[in-house]
Amino acid sequence: MKKLLSLLLASVMLLGLLSACAGSGASSQTTASDTSNPSGDPSWIGPSASDTITITDHAGHTVELPRHIERIAVCDIYPLASVLAVFFNSAEKLVAIPDASMLAAKNGLLGQLYPEILDVPTECVSGTPNVEELAKLSPDVVFYSASDEGIGDTLRGAGFAAVAISVNNWGYDCIETLNQWISLLGTLFPENDKAAAVKAYSDEAYADVQSRVAGLSDDERARIFVMFQYSETNLLTSGANFFGQWWCDAIGAVNAASEIPKDNAAPVNLEQVYAWNPDVILVTNFTKAQPADILNSTIGSDDWSGIAAVQNGRIYKMPLGMYRSYTPGADTPVTLYWLAKTVYPALFEDIDVTAKAKEYYADVFGVTLTDEQVASIFAPASEAGGVVLN
Repeated sequence: MKKLLSLLLASVMLLGLLSACAGSGASSQTTASDTSNPSGDPSWIGPSASDTITITDHAGHTVELPRHIERIAVCDIYPLASVLAVFFNSAEKLVAIPDASMLAAKNGLLGQLYPEILDVPTECVSGTPNVEELAKLSPDVVFYSASDEGIGDTLRGAGFAAVAISVNNWGYDCIETLNQWISLLGTLFPENDKAAAVKAYSDEAYADVQSRVAGLSDDERARIFVMFQYSETNLLTSGANFFGQWWCDAIGAVNAASEIPKDNAAPVNLEQVYAWNPDVILVTNFTKAQPADILNSTIGSDDWSGIAAVQNGRIYKMPLGMYRSYTPGADTPVTLYWLAKTVYPALFEDIDVTAKAKEYYADVFGVTLTDEQVASIFAPASEAGGVVLN
């Protein structure tokens, strides 16, 4: 009997010792395995229970989410729907995306690769979210733009797990912004984590381009006018505080409109463009305008014929692959090579942009593209530019 009691006492002590060891390094709410951070993301806090995780989003909000997220809604952070689809190599988790994202999907490569995205509802998350309709979709998480806390407040007030995603926390740097987005997604979906692969490829592409253009003299640096939107009634560009400035800096060019300090898109007139007399005009996919419209002055009564870029035929439409490549997105590293070679062909003569695109999507995301699909990225349809920005 004494021997049995001794064995029982020893077992109790051993269990207590094991519990104490397991408790060291972990809070009272989580175990050591629960607090692991597979992506190395600094926003990781850890789960408050075995079936939840808690993160800090890009606006500084602490958000508790299901550990296994199956249903995702995206509000006014337009490129994110495409990033999510490529991240998962599937659009099946998406239950709502905005109209602007859908328009790009219908007129770009995303809808071809993931046709299921074309059936995702848009009405409830376009503009101010319709929380009653959104609730019917039972999203586990709703992503929104960190620049619109009004939408965030609406979502949180309706009981949604709302996560803010920023486009400008990193100075409109498309490479760093993409890296940060993928890092956060890697934290939420560690089984799909691609943070290290995306960062390695995008950082290497940026370093490669920067090293090639580093020796350009001031006279050799192309002056670029970024045509963000253009119609008979408006002409918008990128000043110093928008993505156009980063694209120009990234390839060693000069943003003709850098004197404009306004955040986001800035209105200008044709007289001002004449004063800048850019060498290159870069047309985004936030406008239906095509290079031929500028070359032939077919929009309104504007006459572009006296501008150097027009006289030399140096007007280019930005690519549209998974999304409009002016913004951060999955296409960013490929767009960087395309833009650098387009503006400075002699410096990038050895770069095959089609091969780069196929390599990047295959190696990083496991997406296989044909030559024809890559070609479509660099010949975007005008219809994708019919987006109405809120």
